[in-house]
Amino acid sequence: MAAYLIFIREKMRDEAEYALYTQQAPEAMQGHNITPHVIYGPCQTLEGAEAQGVVVLEFACAEEAKAFYHSPAYQEACKHRHLGSDYRVLLTEGMETNRPVAP
Repeated sequence: MAAYLIFIREKMRDEAEYALYTQQAPEAMQGHNITPHVIYGPCQTLEGAEAQGVVVLEFACAEEAKAFYHSPAYQEACKHRHLGSDYRVLLTEGMETNRPVAP
């Protein structure tokens, strides 16, 4: 079942550190089967804490999403994301298309 990593940037603290992250993160994605759905497109916060940006990445399953997230290359890039900004990162699984929907 498809799984999604959702990255929500809440606050930028150090643009130089964050720039290092944006250089390293694409390299860390190499070798992983990732389908990007949202990469910092326009977003509006309708409820909850304000978001400065959102990224949604699709993986074939939760195990593949975790393998990417916990990979040494991505964790190295994450050091700069953590120093440069505040994020929430969520892992969620998709659903079967025949299930009823109730948000």
